[in-house]
Amino acid sequence: MKKLIVILSFLSISLVHAQAFKGNTDNKMQIGVNLQDKATGINLTYDYGLGENISVGVSGAYALSIKEGLDADFGQRIDLKGRFNAHLGSVLNVDENFDFYPGLNLSLKNFGGHVGARYFFSEGFGIYAETAFPLARYKTNITNPADKIHNQFVLNIGATFSL
Repeated sequence: MKKLIVILSFLSISLVHAQAFKGNTDNKMQIGVNLQDKATGINLTYDYGLGENISVGVSGAYALSIKEGLDADFGQRIDLKGRFNAHLGSVLNVDENFDFYPGLNLSLKNFGGHVGARYFFSEGFGIYAETAFPLARYKTNITNPADKIHNQFVLNIGATFSL
């Protein structure tokens, strides 16, 4: 029950703070599926624009489904990240609704990087795809396979909203 309360609290807080999309300088909310080896879950991201091409934010992921035979507790299933993004959509000038963003993140599991792209069909709705990968893990000698959840290459896909 505690796990459900934490997840619902994070969802509600994140959705309340999302604002309308008007370019790279505004706030963005992403909700998607988190795909990785041995686990699948949900991913929530909130980015706050600091300038035309820079944003900071938070991201949270929770592994809902893990591979059979893998025993993972709550601490191994959840990951929270602080993130920094460099938005290159206006630099690449592909389309005004397209954004490409590499970035760095600091999480409960590792220090890593991410690369993503999002496309808005309107001011309020779009899609995104993002890969995340560890650059330096906190645990260098991982013997428990459940400790690799959120500590490996991850693919996030989903929808981007502005409320």
